[in-house]
Amino acid sequence: MQPIAIITGILLGTSVSIGLGLCVVLLLFFILMDDHPRLASEFPALIASAGIFVVMTAICAISFVGVLKRKPWLWFGQFVMWSGVVLIVFYYLPDN
Repeated sequence: MQPIAIITGILLGTSVSIGLGLCVVLLLFFILMDDHPRLASEFPALIASAGIFVVMTAICAISFVGVLKRKPWLWFGQFVMWSGVVLIVFYYLPDN
């Protein structure tokens, strides 16, 4: 297996685990929101974060398939995946 495939697989696994974790928390917030109204203020940010990582998971999965099957669009998939990583980093960096 190529090193690029290993790194892409690690990013795929990481984005899957973060995305699933956020979706579980989203479900728990949805269930508990009636009893704890304070959770409602956190709900939009949680939906945005879950959406970001679900989309990143899809991008990583497509890129991973491209690497493994050596598709002609392999480098475009890598570019989109790494661009997504950079955008996520800038999204979560604190504002000064």
